Amino acid sequence: MRKRGFLLALALSLSVIVPSPTASAAPAQPEELSLVRVRLPDRAMFDELLTSGADIAARPRTGDGELLVDLVLTGSQLADLNARGAETVQVIERAGDAAGRYAQSRARTRQAAADTLHFLSAYWWTSGGQTFLQTQVATTAIADPDVEITVTWTTADGTTGSYPLQRFEDAGEYQYHVALPQPLPAQPVKVTAASSLGGSTRAVTPTRWPGATPPQTPAGYQRDFIDAYMAPTDIKARLARLARQYPSLVDLVDLPHRTQGYRRTATAYLGDPASAAVVVESVQFGDQGPNGWQVKTVDPGKPNRPAQATWRDRVLTVSLATDAAGAVISTTDQVAALITARFPQRFNAFVEDGSAGKVMPVAGPVTMDNGLDGSIPQKPWTVQGLRIGVHRDGSRIGVLTYSQEHAREWATPLVTLEFAERLLANYATDPATRQLLENVEVFVIPTVNPDGANYSFHDANFQRKNMVNHCTGTQRDPRNADSWGVDVNRNYAVGSLFDGYVGASSNCLSGTYAGTGELSEAESGNVIDFAKAHSNIRFVMNVHSYGGYFMWPPGAYAMPGRVTLPRPSIEEAAFFQASAKRIVGAISSSRGTVTWPSQTGPVADVLYSAAGNSADQLYYDQGIFAWDFEIGNDLWNPSTGEWEGVGFQPPYPEAHSESQEYADGLVELLNVARDYGQQG
Repeated sequence: MRKRGFLLALALSLSVIVPSPTASAAPAQPEELSLVRVRLPDRAMFDELLTSGADIAARPRTGDGELLVDLVLTGSQLADLNARGAETVQVIERAGDAAGRYAQSRARTRQAAADTLHFLSAYWWTSGGQTFLQTQVATTAIADPDVEITVTWTTADGTTGSYPLQRFEDAGEYQYHVALPQPLPAQPVKVTAASSLGGSTRAVTPTRWPGATPPQTPAGYQRDFIDAYMAPTDIKARLARLARQYPSLVDLVDLPHRTQGYRRTATAYLGDPASAAVVVESVQFGDQGPNGWQVKTVDPGKPNRPAQATWRDRVLTVSLATDAAGAVISTTDQVAALITARFPQRFNAFVEDGSAGKVMPVAGPVTMDNGLDGSIPQKPWTVQGLRIGVHRDGSRIGVLTYSQEHAREWATPLVTLEFAERLLANYATDPATRQLLENVEVFVIPTVNPDGANYSFHDANFQRKNMVNHCTGTQRDPRNADSWGVDVNRNYAVGSLFDGYVGASSNCLSGTYAGTGELSEAESGNVIDFAKAHSNIRFVMNVHSYGGYFMWPPGAYAMPGRVTLPRPSIEEAAFFQASAKRIVGAISSSRGTVTWPSQTGPVADVLYSAAGNSADQLYYDQGIFAWDFEIGNDLWNPSTGEWEGVGFQPPYPEAHSESQEYADGLVELLNVARDYGQQG
């Protein structure tokens, strides 16, 4: 969910990232996008990135005095961050001298009395043969930024060890002290914590995480229906095939709002942006005729001529004005205004940023084009979903799962499609699957944002948003093409930017641009209206990537004061947590991947504030238990002793593994829904 002034999007291509958690990687080109784990010198820089609409890919991580943040940004933007004290690391500065100087500048006289400490959580688990421990501890000395807390652990054979925790603040408010999961030689039987102020805790026995194991699938259970990444056209074909293959179990459903489609207006630079130029843009989309139009300026070769514009044979010709000596005197501003006024039904023109007031050069002809892959259908797109079950009439409790709200998250539709095909293929042979589809109605939308997904697959892989361009003026310059669009998961109507909540942007070039208003986009309207049209839907899972999170509302807070949306009731909070443990346990049954306890909980607490996200609207407005996956958990590298990120588009074998383990999680969600329905 897995972000104005600083438009961050990445400067390293994935191919140049060195697979070492401490190695730096240099951008291939200044404007090339990539995904980078950046070490920031202080919390203030992260707060600036968050409020400026930076494209933040995952919750900041703290460890050994570092603040690590995953960002999408260009090489020049990364260079700018590096110049301001940040350091690029492979896997996403040590605080170092800069962090130390910052801490010293804020140091205060420490309290003479000892503080009080309390364990908020202490969990252990085993993954890949390695035992891990993660703890969260809170201190009563919340105003002292220099409190140091150390956790000491003990195993059954008496082996002991310790590690430091780091202070975690969100929106300037102290939350707790925490560290990344720590590798241990065996199961811990006791942990204690002590602070630099003299505070200490009683001994606590860590709890096994998640403490839930799903039933074994029977021999002959069919799985692994995914064999490659799938673009929207591939997904559409797969949905049609499943509907043909299993007509008694599935309906293919057209969602109510057609998207804009993989299409854009045609543009061209008339002149040279390095000296003086005008951007000429078609009013219609390029595929509607303007692709291939030409535009040029000419010198009339005579004195005292007024500027004129003519349109003939798909060529726009601007004859420039001259003075008494026959010299061209038309400015860029005058030419842009002339084109727009003369042919308002065909063209919009504006001065390229930096060219205002300059004499317009004789230029062209240049050909206008939308810059898109011509092999991809360029027309409005009908988003489709599957309705699966024995009783597809609303009489059974409903579960909706949807994915790829964010275009670049290629692995997410693999999860929902694997899940859907497992249900259909195993119905005839597996009694447990048959019982689920007798009692639960399942709805699956594999790609919410097909237009952005097409752009991500074929044009700019780090495209996050849809393809609707709400920018005006020079922000419509083609150089910004990879920054246009609306963040679908910031466009919903509860806890939104328009209501004053944090985590979305009003800048149309931001990665978290919220649109022109709540539900302004077809993609967000499809999710909400689809859920409203099927009132039996009581459970929803929104599949995102990456980072390994399991989350639920509240997903946003307002400032000042970090005021979250209303918290779930005590009973609902307990249900969210208990269900999460079941589902996390099911995910871990595939290859041992464990979603950390520190990354399981409300979005606003374990990730960041995400104003206008879909789960909040579904939960608060429609009373649906709404969860979010962030698939793609960090992987432990035993050779380096570090956690390594996997990214939005990992090598396919990793994406395949994610599809299998998170499909297991979705099957367990159906068990949760069935049990809930049977309990009334």
